Amino acid sequence: MLHDYKITHNVEHIKINHFWLGLVLIAAIACASEYLATLSVINTLGLSALTIAIVLGIVIGNTFFGKISTYTDTGVDFSKNNLLRLGIIFYGFRITFQQISSVGLEGLFTAIIIVASTFTLALFLGTKLFKLDKQTVMLIGAGSSICGAAAVMAAEPVVKGQAHKVSVAVATVVVFGTMAMFLYPLLFPYLHLSEQAYGVFAGSTIHEVAQVVVAGNAISPEAASAAVIEKMLRVMLLAPFLMVLSFGLSKKGKNANKTKITIPWFAVFFILVVLFNSLISLPSQMITLINGLDTFLLTMAMAALGVRTSLGAIRQAGAKPLLLAGSLFIFLIVGGYAINLGVHQFFTPLSL
Repeated sequence: MLHDYKITHNVEHIKINHFWLGLVLIAAIACASEYLATLSVINTLGLSALTIAIVLGIVIGNTFFGKISTYTDTGVDFSKNNLLRLGIIFYGFRITFQQISSVGLEGLFTAIIIVASTFTLALFLGTKLFKLDKQTVMLIGAGSSICGAAAVMAAEPVVKGQAHKVSVAVATVVVFGTMAMFLYPLLFPYLHLSEQAYGVFAGSTIHEVAQVVVAGNAISPEAASAAVIEKMLRVMLLAPFLMVLSFGLSKKGKNANKTKITIPWFAVFFILVVLFNSLISLPSQMITLINGLDTFLLTMAMAALGVRTSLGAIRQAGAKPLLLAGSLFIFLIVGGYAINLGVHQFFTPLSL
């Protein structure tokens, strides 16, 4: 009995050590990523700490991590799964329901139509035309339609996608979101939109929040403000989107009637945090601290995802994920522009 106890105790002790070693490794990658994101060269490119973290994670994961994986595995997986969910919950402190009123129902309807149409198109093109697996398609669709890498990461627990599929999806939205960040300001003179309307267009169609900020600020502070608010509306749709996605996946199981609906509770808590943030004004310093912690948690999750990603698996995915993301990118520009104009035309008579 004593011998068995010692073995059990030693095993638990090893697991705890592996947890903390893995957590320290991921935290170190996250710290390095946040530092690199502050450098002027990186800042000019609009690359966030999240993007840098997954790149560093992939490099480490495909070089020396194999030699230390048995000593760090539990901490790495905890960061990839649990810290991700916590980061999404804290993301709610960036948003308030009052932001909806600043762009009105027009902005809300635009965001809803963009998200629904982009994700629907992703499902159609991805499965019918490009013959991709549904997990990859849904992850790319989520990232393109809502908020880039954060949406891909948030959808992963619902979709149950493998690490390399998540990394492929993140890579595609980063590539095309970065292209959009530089392209939109060049298109502005030809769009015949006011600065505020341009901001709504950018916020409703560009992938990442950081990319939206860059594209808006390139025109004017007014455009940047409208862009960020519209983007936050899209981010707010993340929770209901995940619930609808979870419900849809449960109905398509082999035993549809017996399949339990997986409620993404972190999405529910995300909405509750947004509600709290809308009703109670926390001191600005506290909000800054919370947002900094949130960014660090999401950066750690991205780093862990990168570490767990195999480049061989990404290569096997081929060019089709890029083709799908590229098609959605074109739709967001052309179709998104048409949707913005159409919704504006519909609401203009109502405001007279």
